[in-house]
Amino acid sequence: MATIKIPTPLRAYTDGNAVIDVAGGTVGEALNDLTTQFPDLRQHIFEGDELRSFVNVFIGQEDTRYRDGMDTEIETDSQLRIIPSIAGGSNA
Repeated sequence: MATIKIPTPLRAYTDGNAVIDVAGGTVGEALNDLTTQFPDLRQHIFEGDELRSFVNVFIGQEDTRYRDGMDTEIETDSQLRIIPSIAGGSNA
């Protein structure tokens, strides 16, 4: 099975699990399986059927947005990572 590494802020929605086994042949299917296992996580990853704009999914070092996005094919041993974007700061 493929795995998804969960960032620390989202682990509250995965019962503290840092890595989750998921089924699916694409990134979208894997994320749907993840949010089926942990329904409270869905609102933090998706807006409707699309990934939230600040949520990035990587396979290894590659951002899936620059491949086929949610349609990016994955292997059964793929290791995905959810990486939330960080913004903010001050000029002061």
